[in-house]
Amino acid sequence: MSLYAIGDLHLSLGCSKPMDVFGGRWENYVEKLREGLSIIKPGDTTVLCGDLTWGLNLEQAEKDFEFISNIPGRKIILKGNHDYWWSTANKAYTFFREKGFEDIFILNNNSYEYGDLAICGTRGWFYEEEKDTEHDAKMLRRELMRLETSLKSAGDKEKIVFLHYPPKLVFYECSEIINMLRAYDVKKCFFGHLHSAGINAAFLGDYMGIDMKLISADFLNFYPYRVM
Repeated sequence: MSLYAIGDLHLSLGCSKPMDVFGGRWENYVEKLREGLSIIKPGDTTVLCGDLTWGLNLEQAEKDFEFISNIPGRKIILKGNHDYWWSTANKAYTFFREKGFEDIFILNNNSYEYGDLAICGTRGWFYEEEKDTEHDAKMLRRELMRLETSLKSAGDKEKIVFLHYPPKLVFYECSEIINMLRAYDVKKCFFGHLHSAGINAAFLGDYMGIDMKLISADFLNFYPYRVM
């Protein structure tokens, strides 16, 4: 039973916004994903760190969620900045039940057990004081609350955190999220969001006792990262 993670599938099987137009690693990316995700077995758990589909609503995203559901094992998903289909967890679960996607679970104000560990997380947010807006401040407060709710729900278990937005870049950090991870003794943090040239901005490795790992699909060459 393995734990995998990958972010930013950017599927568009039910709408016309394929990532192939960006060329490079994104050419024929759906087939690359099929090949990469084929290493996952029925007993495994895969965390998908946001930006799952370009569908503007659940109906447009149906074929993309069918693709995700066909990944073997348990799938735990969280929201990214381009997941426009998202409204509420209840609406998503109702849709999943109607379509028979029974093995997709949402990471939102909660956590999931994986052996002796707890899978925690939320979308996260970028917030730089020199670009301060009330909207950014509000979103950061909301994401901090969601992250802390997730961490608290895990109790005394060792916690692994999955985000969409990176909490630390080479030139910037979200100190509020970093401080919360440290307060709950989080040792590993996985994130996506960064692509192409933006990958160079990622901070990878140990930062203040937290191992930072980028898992966006194109960075991983469309193979999921084996967490353990």
